[in-house]
Amino acid sequence: MWSWVAHRVTGVLIFFFLFAHVLDTALVRVSPEAYNDVMGTYKNPLVGLLEAGLVAAVLFHAFNGLRVVLIDFWSQGPRYQRQLSYGVIAVSFLLFVPFVIRHLTIVFGH
Repeated sequence: MWSWVAHRVTGVLIFFFLFAHVLDTALVRVSPEAYNDVMGTYKNPLVGLLEAGLVAAVLFHAFNGLRVVLIDFWSQGPRYQRQLSYGVIAVSFLLFVPFVIRHLTIVFGH
């Protein structure tokens, strides 16, 4: 059940990010100066942490989506759903750790 909840939550968070991304990118057509101002506000540590959260959400959502496909279309999927859930967490974590180390080094480094 927690995977179900986390999948919905990450999906909604990704949707809101994409909505904001489309709006701020469309701003370049209205006013390049306003676009540059908005992009400048994104260059701070809080946004850097939010970007790390976004990557974590995308990784989990993508791999959990593949888990759902396996459960639905693989005859052995329901039998192995617990192992698949642990696999989703493990793969997401293993891919996230190197990213977050590099990303936060850039965000907080000089």
